[in-house]
Amino acid sequence: MENKKELRGWLDDFNLDHPLVIAGPCSAETEAQVLHIAHQLKDSDVSVLRAGIWKPRTRPGNFEGVGALGLKWLQKAKQETGLKTTTEVASAIHVDLALKHDVDILWIGARTTVSPFIVQEIADALKGTDKTVLIKNPVNPDLSLWLGAVERFYTADVANLGVIHRGFSTYEKTRYRNNPEWQIAIDLQQRFPDLPLILDPSHIAGRRDIIFDLCQTALDLNYDGLMVETHHAPDDAWSDAAQQITPERLKEIMIELTIRKEEGSEIEFKNKLNTLRTQIDVIDHQLIETLGKRMKVADDIGTLKKEKNVAILQTKRWNEILGKMILEGEQHQLSEEFILRVFKAVHQESINHQERIFRK
Repeated sequence: MENKKELRGWLDDFNLDHPLVIAGPCSAETEAQVLHIAHQLKDSDVSVLRAGIWKPRTRPGNFEGVGALGLKWLQKAKQETGLKTTTEVASAIHVDLALKHDVDILWIGARTTVSPFIVQEIADALKGTDKTVLIKNPVNPDLSLWLGAVERFYTADVANLGVIHRGFSTYEKTRYRNNPEWQIAIDLQQRFPDLPLILDPSHIAGRRDIIFDLCQTALDLNYDGLMVETHHAPDDAWSDAAQQITPERLKEIMIELTIRKEEGSEIEFKNKLNTLRTQIDVIDHQLIETLGKRMKVADDIGTLKKEKNVAILQTKRWNEILGKMILEGEQHQLSEEFILRVFKAVHQESINHQERIFRK
């Protein structure tokens, strides 16, 4: 896909002096609920009302959406508040129904993005449309799969495109529901800087207390907008209650966020520098998490050595590690001296961990 500036046209049409804000409930539950939330969001930074109509759930038996009936509620909310509307579509049938109810923006969910077959079906159904299509990253951390979905819509003459970063599934338990893997979104942004990038902090967080921090990181990385799940009574929501916030809290977050404007050479320099520093912060956080995981494995090794009465220091194994890391370091333009300093420190910390286990 070529790097086309017209991809930003739909976003520029909003004529905002702040990032685009999309908000609304995870699921449309009742007409009264949708209208109540829409009116609470009307006089705020929110430009687009979101609500899930069809809810693909990981396991059956959970609330799976009200279906096409909810589209009438979105249409009514749009008429009463002037907010544009958006919902997720996962088939050509969904597309047809959404278009008939004048939904402005359609988003492709993470479970759909993983299937080129379904993506192509939806792209064909939207061929040549002037509607905006936002594509969420696939469930698994695969940049090519994400871009491939974008390219299918672009090839189908869908001119108004953007992507939503909602994090990636991982088997390991982390502080996030879906690991952000910021570097994947950063790589996408660097390859296609004119493709609007929106953060979905709700699905990354899985809990409302870290929504603000995720939003701020996204703005520091020059994201174009935010999609935040918002409910008038989050704890009573029929789906994903823990990750939704009230409209009042959303308004507070919009006030608290620091938005950096690119105006003038000096400000532009500072903004770019801040973005690069935020990228460093993200990578440093990943380094700490990775080192923590490594030390947990070292603890397991220490426990096994203690059980079998094996010495902590295994010189042959240590030399093998150093040799491999020096060669890998060269491929990433890292000097042998640097690799030796880093891995000697890591090795010493591993020994310290195992010694503590032996002393227990």
